[in-house]
Amino acid sequence: MTQNQATRAGDITKFLITSPTGSKSIDFSAVVQDIFYYENVFNPSIEVTATIMETGMTDKKDIGPFGILDTLPVRGGEEVLLDIEDNQRVPNQLSFQKEKALYVNKINNIDPGTQKDIYTIELCPKEHLANNQTRVVKRYDGKISSNVKTILTEKGGIQTEKPVHVDESAIPYNFIGNDKKPFYVCSWLAKKAIPALTVDGKSSIGGAAGYFFFENYDGYHFKSIDYILDGEPLKRYIITGKPDDVEGYDGKILSASIDRYIDLEQNLNFGIYANRSIFFDYYAMKYEVRDYNISKQIGKVKNAGKQDLGWIHEEFRKGPSRLMTHILDVGTLPSGENPKKQLEKWKENPELPTFDAANTMVQSIMRYNQLFTIKTNVMIAGDFSLRAGDLIYCDFPTMTVEHNKEVNKETGGIYMIASLCHRITREDTYTSLTLVRDTFGRIPFKD
Repeated sequence: MTQNQATRAGDITKFLITSPTGSKSIDFSAVVQDIFYYENVFNPSIEVTATIMETGMTDKKDIGPFGILDTLPVRGGEEVLLDIEDNQRVPNQLSFQKEKALYVNKINNIDPGTQKDIYTIELCPKEHLANNQTRVVKRYDGKISSNVKTILTEKGGIQTEKPVHVDESAIPYNFIGNDKKPFYVCSWLAKKAIPALTVDGKSSIGGAAGYFFFENYDGYHFKSIDYILDGEPLKRYIITGKPDDVEGYDGKILSASIDRYIDLEQNLNFGIYANRSIFFDYYAMKYEVRDYNISKQIGKVKNAGKQDLGWIHEEFRKGPSRLMTHILDVGTLPSGENPKKQLEKWKENPELPTFDAANTMVQSIMRYNQLFTIKTNVMIAGDFSLRAGDLIYCDFPTMTVEHNKEVNKETGGIYMIASLCHRITREDTYTSLTLVRDTFGRIPFKD
């Protein structure tokens, strides 16, 4: 079978590594055998790995007989400027220049020889390394979304120059960084955030909850799960045995495997359908029991599928399948610019917790687990325009003896890209996607 044009090798136009002193730069692009580029909605940093095979380049005068690693030399922390593009009709480029420049993090799997050297270079953004050199120590008041942006950009911290995209959160939360790393703090805050409004403009408190904090090619993102699912799919794909492109679709799914279709026992263990939380208030020496059922979220959150969240049999939504405990932070870190103002604020309502865990934590835990109810891995021709956190539309065939197969009205529809890997080699270019959704049912595609 003739190879699809879009799966053929793309182009590695630049792989320039500069010595620590800045006195010498060598372009590795001619000796790169493959590049893997990764994004994940649970990872605050992108990742790039490249396999290098040195042979013919060692006769260059500026390299000498010892190979590039020892001649440059490469010892970690060197700046790398990288440009790659796919083989779509209109090629998409990923360019890591200026503030997007990458840095050598690791050199692995070295296989030295007299005729050739083979090794793997792992690259990461500057912020990934700065995260290990920085701690969050101050007190922060106000909305979580604003504080996340401050942590990523303020002087003395990571100080990223990349765009920071945040969905405004609702309730304020006062906290102290406690010497934690910035990425850890931002990921920790993501579990506590709820959007300012639901997708239909109503109050989100007691309904939608849960954010993702991650980096993709477009910058850093602090995004509400429900806001993501309310977006429009960027592209449309289908599985088909036809060799030609299918009208109405942006590409074909070359292979697909279902990693998780449904796991009832696991979902019960996670408490997705019904759970019970006990909230302890040590200031008043009392506790509150809160039962939570998935039926309460119906109509309050945005679904990827046509069915609502109550699709599971009623028998398994009756009693709590998971018990959780939480300690309320009553009396800690009241708002105010000085101790006097803070004391006055606390006296207004001494029993009010700083963080409204009762209306946030349970919904957040359930929402993360719901979204990953259905998990599918697909591979398509290399498409560097896709990002982690994007929505795409996928159609899968129905199992039937008929020659003209219809699309599956249960598994087809909108999926979120939870993670992706772009692979570019000397022979081909592919993109692997991990797709997730919370419910079944195919919502018709909007042209």
